Amino acid sequence: MQNYSGEAGLQYHLQIRPGDVGRYVILPGDPKRCEKIARYFDSAQLVADSREYVTYTGYLEGEKVSVCSTGIGGPSASIALEELVLCGSDTFIRVGTSGGIDLDVKSGDIVVATGAVRMEGTSREYAPIEYPAVADLEVTNALVKACRKLDVPFHVGVVQCKDAFYGQHEPERMPVSYELLNKWEAWKRLGCKASEMESAALFIVASHLKVRCGSNFLVVGNQERNALGLDNPIVHDTEVAIKIAIEALRNLIKEDREK
Repeated sequence: MQNYSGEAGLQYHLQIRPGDVGRYVILPGDPKRCEKIARYFDSAQLVADSREYVTYTGYLEGEKVSVCSTGIGGPSASIALEELVLCGSDTFIRVGTSGGIDLDVKSGDIVVATGAVRMEGTSREYAPIEYPAVADLEVTNALVKACRKLDVPFHVGVVQCKDAFYGQHEPERMPVSYELLNKWEAWKRLGCKASEMESAALFIVASHLKVRCGSNFLVVGNQERNALGLDNPIVHDTEVAIKIAIEALRNLIKEDREK
């Protein structure tokens, strides 16, 4: 591929080079969340700030680790993963927000994704739609272990991924409302835990690149609970989800050393 950066080894979008990032990377969507996450690292340093991609690198358990924002949606998330892998990273945890679908999933809960519905476009440019978007088992187990240690309410299961935020929240006004409403009903009947926008692409790209990726999300609210008049406060504090990702990385680092 043509080198668009104009400099050997420099990634065009993230503006990072091999050696700038660790093997283990946390992937929030929001660039503003990166500094917050980096405070949990030892000796964290800002590596790059380019477009929607902000990257910090530091240490956990003596191991080099990084955090890199992905922006919103599959296209930018896939770019981040591709360029991070080119720079030596191989283990990823997405930390984000989601909207609950299953009625048992309440505001403030954590969802750990085992897989993702590919109702987005990016993953289709990597794999045929029949191929499932599945989280890495080791990363998923590390996230579940972290949730249990921190004693937080959490759910484990399939999430739904889409490209259009407003297509989810206002489907009836969209020209393809017939499809959006019918498929949403299918996700409910199948027990999908939550809806978000990046994991399907991340899981598929990670499968293709032979690297590990998992996800955990804060549930901001649940529109299905709201529609039924059930308790549904809006929660924005992602601190618990961040702590879970940090603890999961510690677990993975220790387990990988034991291997």
